[in-house]
Amino acid sequence: MSVTRIEVKDLVVRYGDQVAVDGVSFTVGRGEHLTLLGPSGCGKTTTLRAIAGLEQPSGGSITIDGQTMYDAAQRRVVPTEQRGVSMVFQSYAVWPHMTVFDNVAYGLRVRKQGAEELKANVERALDLVQMRHLADRGASKLSGGQQQRVALARAIAFSPTVVLFDEPLSNLDAKLRAEMRVELRELQRRLGITSVYVTHDQEEALAISDRVIVMNVGVIEQIGTPEEIYNRPRSRFVADFVGSANIIKGRPSGEGLFATEGGVTLKAVASHKPHGKESEVAIRTAYIDLEPRAGDNHVPGTVRQRLFHGDFVQYVIDSALGPLIVRLPPVNLLDEGAAVTISFSPEHCVLLEA
Repeated sequence: MSVTRIEVKDLVVRYGDQVAVDGVSFTVGRGEHLTLLGPSGCGKTTTLRAIAGLEQPSGGSITIDGQTMYDAAQRRVVPTEQRGVSMVFQSYAVWPHMTVFDNVAYGLRVRKQGAEELKANVERALDLVQMRHLADRGASKLSGGQQQRVALARAIAFSPTVVLFDEPLSNLDAKLRAEMRVELRELQRRLGITSVYVTHDQEEALAISDRVIVMNVGVIEQIGTPEEIYNRPRSRFVADFVGSANIIKGRPSGEGLFATEGGVTLKAVASHKPHGKESEVAIRTAYIDLEPRAGDNHVPGTVRQRLFHGDFVQYVIDSALGPLIVRLPPVNLLDEGAAVTISFSPEHCVLLEA
């Protein structure tokens, strides 16, 4: 049995003269939770809709479970309802005039399931999202979080091959969104669902994904695990968009060394094979200390500004590297004007591709 559930190859989607998705290729493994992450207009939702059959691509191919769903060269297009996929939308798409049970049963009735089998599948799906006790409640009387659970139960009720999520938590408040992330991740692992998830929220992407694809203006910037994307960004865009990073300009000056414009030589690492034309390194704000540690890069600095954010304190430090942003736990607070030693590991000083 194949370990690849979805294969997208050289996918192109155009709207008139505008290219929304430009030659995107990736695979999704069986039971994997893959997230397409990027800003508005980067092509992530268009890619998801093309997998579902809701967008007509201009080129490339899409395969699900070894079956070709779209192939430009073969002029093959399988309709959405025959692709074995289910979709959870940002707007929930829950019918307010129906009960919770009838909302979840809708897709099964369309597939003409028998009454006993239908009831068993609806109850199983509602149990999974902890909503069975509300089966007879009208959907209009549910909270936002409960409606999202109903949408999720409806999506998994007919045991689809693939579940596609289009920013499903973006309409929830911050606290409920964080809770639903945990529930969604646990449910995905428990059921072994193969899923593709779209979001512009980098914190959400890092928290729930097996792998993340960072997209920008219709192309893929980087594919990797959340840890790889965060710790080893390949480009300035990824370093800037995912998490908070300081970008330092300069040039490579030998193996594992980077000479900054401020005249400081730093020890650095690269997630690609350097070719000598790189001009920037990225240093995550969370990976900088303000006291020296053995084996680290050390640069003297002065605290220009201190901002209290609750969970962390953000400092702006003036140094030969330029102004650096540093985020530390809210203990042992430093005063503005204090002299400090900026300290960060070479493995957290990442050479970016030119």
